Formats: sequence, structure tokens, C-alpha cells
Amino acid sequence: MQKVAIVGCGGSGKSHVARQLGAALAAPVTHLDAVYFDDEWNALPMEKFAAAQRALVSEPRWVIDGNYNSTLAIRLEACDTVVFMDVSTAAALWGILSRQLRHGVGHKGNGVHNRITWSVVKYVATYRRKMRPRVLAKIEEYAAGHADVVLLTSRRRTRRWLREVTADRSG
Repeated sequence: MQKVAIVGCGGSGKSHVARQLGAALAAPVTHLDAVYFDDEWNALPMEKFAAAQRALVSEPRWVIDGNYNSTLAIRLEACDTVVFMDVSTAAALWGILSRQLRHGVGHKGNGVHNRITWSVVKYVATYRRKMRPRVLAKIEEYAAGHADVVLLTSRRRTRRWLREVTADRSG
């Protein structure tokens, strides 16, 4: 596990897993929200965002968390492991709310980018129905055959998997 793409719904725990996995693997971690948005929430033009990702995935080791379906193929083609955070809608909604309560609004560093708007809530609430099938199709198209796919369906399963990875790396 040298090049890891972490995808899933907002509030699913992608950034937490990225930080933990990066530490366990001694690999640099990139949170795509930090690449895409500046401090005033202005978005990077898509061609520059795609170029930034191509540069990131050309490195020998990395952990990258974020969705951005339009550029997902860049990460999936380059990774050796895909971690799909496939938690329930209720868990994801709780994730965005609890993150807001813990960290407040804005860019907090370490992968925390909070800005709950109606469109964010709607995206999270409809992710499993609308985006999940598209993400799974892209994983099948761009990562199947060369990358291991890890499906994490709950916070408990995620904690157990992170303990296993950490134990494998330290033992």
C-alpha cells in the first residue's frame, strides 16, 4: 500500500482515515478540499485542479482523500489501493454535523474544511442514491485489476481496519 485514494460521501470519515493511514504508512497526505479551495472558498479552475492531481499522483507514495468525481479517474488510475468510505446516510449526516460542532466553520487545517450549506446537506442526503453508483462504476472502470479496493461500511469497521493496517506496519 503505497498510493491510496480515499473516496466517499462528505461526513463519512475520509479525512480522519487519510490522517491515520498517512501516519501508519509514513506517506504524505493530501486533502483535495485544501487543493481545490482557497481561504475564501474560491475554487481552483478545473484544469489547474486536474494538473495538481496529476503532479500529486506522480509521486512514489501518497494518501489522497476527496471525491471530485470529474477528476476521480486521475487518482484511480494511479493508485494501488482505493478506500471507499461507504457509510450510511445517517452516519454521514451525523459526520458533517459533528464536525461542524467540533471545529466550527472554515478551513481548520489537517483536512478539516467546514461549510455546511443546504447544497452540502442535500449532497450528503442523496449521495448513496445518486453519487455512490457513479463512484463504484468509476472504481470498476479505472481501478479494477490493479488496485485493492477496501470497502468500509461503518465507523466500527473503519477503526478495526485502521488497527489492522497499523499492526501490519509495526509488526
